[in-house]
Order: sequence, then structure tokens, then C-alpha cells
Amino acid sequence: MQVIDYKCPNCGGDMAFDNKTGMLACHSCGRTDNIEGIADPLTLTQNQNTFSEDEATEYHCKSCGAVVMTEPETTATACSFCGSNLVLGDRLTGKLAPAYVIPFSIGKDDAMKAFRKWCRNGRLTPNGFMTADRVKGITGMYVPFWLYDLDNQIHAQARATKVRNYKQGDYLYTETQHFDVHRKIRLNYVKVPIDASEKMNDQLMDRLEPFPYDKLKSFKSPYLAGYIAEKYRYNDEELFPRAQEKIREFIDSYIRSTMSEYTTVNVTDKQVDTTIHQVDYVLLPVWVVHYDYKKTEHTFAMNGQTGKVVGKPPISKAKVAAWFASISAASFLSLKLVSWMMGGGLW
Repeated sequence: MQVIDYKCPNCGGDMAFDNKTGMLACHSCGRTDNIEGIADPLTLTQNQNTFSEDEATEYHCKSCGAVVMTEPETTATACSFCGSNLVLGDRLTGKLAPAYVIPFSIGKDDAMKAFRKWCRNGRLTPNGFMTADRVKGITGMYVPFWLYDLDNQIHAQARATKVRNYKQGDYLYTETQHFDVHRKIRLNYVKVPIDASEKMNDQLMDRLEPFPYDKLKSFKSPYLAGYIAEKYRYNDEELFPRAQEKIREFIDSYIRSTMSEYTTVNVTDKQVDTTIHQVDYVLLPVWVVHYDYKKTEHTFAMNGQTGKVVGKPPISKAKVAAWFASISAASFLSLKLVSWMMGGGLW
């Protein structure tokens, strides 16, 4: 089984991807290496599919020799004995080889600062939660995604009306015209992201979007050094229906935008033929925060490129009640002022 670790040629220390420089860095002596210039051991085995979920999940750390047990989906981890960064190469070859990766641009310390700031902005969260001092762990993880380029052939039929009001003499007329509307549309979407991990919450991952796809780089294993990474659990064919569902509302909106000249529109028939033009397997950067509040764990996620934080924090019932009370009081006062301006008594 292929275990890859990156050791510093100068001091032998562990090297990891540095989000600030975009290079492979040794935190012991400060050496940095350009990842694009590093020969990736995986390129020798890209045409092999050397791993299956039925095989053993036991690896050995090259630094200390300790046994490293992993879950079947793990592709990069750290040795729990010596802390060495490990990339499990046999899980990143053949059909399991990612095409692209977006590297982290936000480090662990900056991620924690951003998370604390996000917590303090929670107006309806309990005061104790907003201190952000109950973090059980924060993990930098490359989450597997499929990026779909989808071609859509659309046929739509609708019944529409145009309503015109006009005055003639002393009379006001309303004229209604009825139309049968037909539309034939070709609509393409590129880089539609679908989370391919079993562990990650799909809604949480959807809310992390958008990722800056101009930051996509051809995959090289050094980008994973120092982070956790997973391989996909579901292939592109299995997730194709979800990609279709994801673009459905955008297709509906576009269809209606082509009929904006009508007063009313009732779509009576719609046929959408969606085909995959291209699909790429990519790894996207996510900071995962596990937060313990009153013996209940809350999971939050941060886009490792943009810093966007998503999650569902606890809600303070007392703050919600106070908020509704303030809204009610303001509404009552507004009504009294309107009444006073119209000649009524203020109280």
C-alpha cells in the first residue's frame, strides 16, 4: 500500500502545504518548495486502480512505523503517534484520482478568528454560545465533489395573457388577449458542484457555495499534506439526479424570463432533456468546526477559500421573545402615531 509523506531535504522535518505561500513548507527550518516543481509519486500509478473498499484499511507510518488505521474514505491523514502527515496514494489513483483541487487559502488560526467573529454576530444565539470557547475541534478537510457541465434541451408550452386597460369617452375598458406560447431553449450550466461524501451534510455543503473555480489547480498530492482528505463515496452517475434537481429552479426561472412580455403565464407542459457534457472529480477546501454547547454538539463549516461560515447555531428563547416584544411595541407605537396624525388621540 502506497503511503506518501513529505520530509524536508534540509532537516528531515515534516512538510505541509502552506496556505499563505501556496508552497510545501517545513515549519522546522523554514524551507519552502514550489509544488508545481515537485515530482508527484502518484503520476507513476495514475492508470492503476489499486484500492477497493473490500481491502484492508491498515497502513504503516514511514516515520515511526506505527500502524495507522483509517476509514475506507480517508485519503490523507496524520499519524496519531508521531504526527507525520500521510497521503494514502493508492486511494488517489486510477478512477479515484481527482482531476483538480482548490487549495486552502485560509489557515487554521484565521479560520478560528473568523468563526469567533461569526459567533459574536448571532443576535438570537445564547450569550454563552457567543464566546466561541467551546470548540471541540477544527479540522481542515478536502471534501470530494463532482463538478458537472450540463447541457439542457428544453421544450416548454404555456398559456399566457396580455391585459390592456384604456379609457374611451366616459368608459374604462379592459382588453385581455390570450396566447399559446411555445419555447425551444438550449441552456447550459458549467461547474455545478455536488458533494460526493457520505459523511458531510449535503445542505451544509450547498450553502458553502460558491467556491472560486478560477483557483482550481491540477491535482497534486502535496496539496493534501497537513490536511484530512476523503475520496468520493458516490460516483458521478449516482449523483447525476441531484445535479439535475439542483438546476431545476434556475431552468424554471429562465423559462419564465423568456415570457416576460405577457401579463400572466401558466406553464402547461415542460420537457427537459439533460445530458452530461463533462464531469470532473475535484477536492474542495472546508474547515469543519465541532462545537459543544450544553452537552449538544453543533457542526459548522467554513469555505476554506472565501471564509464563508454556515451552520445552525442554538437559538435563545428569551432573546426571541424579547425580539418579538420589541417588534410588537414598535408596531403599536407606529399605529398610535398614525392615529394621532389623522386626528385621533395619541393615548
